[in-house]
Amino acid sequence: MSPQRRLGPLMTGTFVVLMLALAVVCTWLGTWQLQRLAEKEALIVAVDERLDAAPIAAPNAAQWPGLDLAELNFRPVSLTGAFRYNQTVTVFTSLANARGAASGPGYWVVTPFVLAEGGTVFVNRGFVPEALQEAAVSDSESDITQVTITGLLRPGETAGFMTPAPDTSNRVEWVRDPVRLAEMVDPALAPFAPYYVDLPAGAPNELPQGGETVIEFPNNHLGYAYTWFGFAIVAVVMLGFWLARQRAARKS
Repeated sequence: MSPQRRLGPLMTGTFVVLMLALAVVCTWLGTWQLQRLAEKEALIVAVDERLDAAPIAAPNAAQWPGLDLAELNFRPVSLTGAFRYNQTVTVFTSLANARGAASGPGYWVVTPFVLAEGGTVFVNRGFVPEALQEAAVSDSESDITQVTITGLLRPGETAGFMTPAPDTSNRVEWVRDPVRLAEMVDPALAPFAPYYVDLPAGAPNELPQGGETVIEFPNNHLGYAYTWFGFAIVAVVMLGFWLARQRAARKS
């Protein structure tokens, strides 16, 4: 048998294996997307329940190591302590679909809140327009009488590959990451919570403008599942047509 005749069955077998493997992988990816869909729908239901729940005490410093932040995300919490206004950091954002009057380019006003029982939680007091950034960080008051506040617990945001370094001279950050925020305030306030807290809305037109927590969960998993299952079907159909042509060519 010539090398060319021996190569034909080998190439055919390789192509069949590759197409079947492609179909299996696409089917697995489609199934995985359906699992993610179920998880996302369960998360949406859980968050809706949390938002309507009564506030619980925010986790204290002893609980911070190993804290399951996913289980506490969007949970209303209460904290007792004092703001350190002179340590405020602003985090750049662009607020769309605002609930209050202010929107567009601006900053989250994030202030350390020293807990009565020790440790510090960064509190997002709300949004201010871009022109008010300097005023937001110019407060020289270092302490106030202890107060109890409530808000939504949020896991820290993660800086991406393209996230700029903080602008320490102007006290500007780009993500609400407690680790990065801690590097811009007095280290004597340590330890710092691995989460931050969003304050609710205050009086109309009050700044910073609280109550702007974005509560949305992109849920495209069903569409992705259909796409992967479609690729699997296409791979099988193409393989069927190719095998039929191969069989017809051998008979001719």
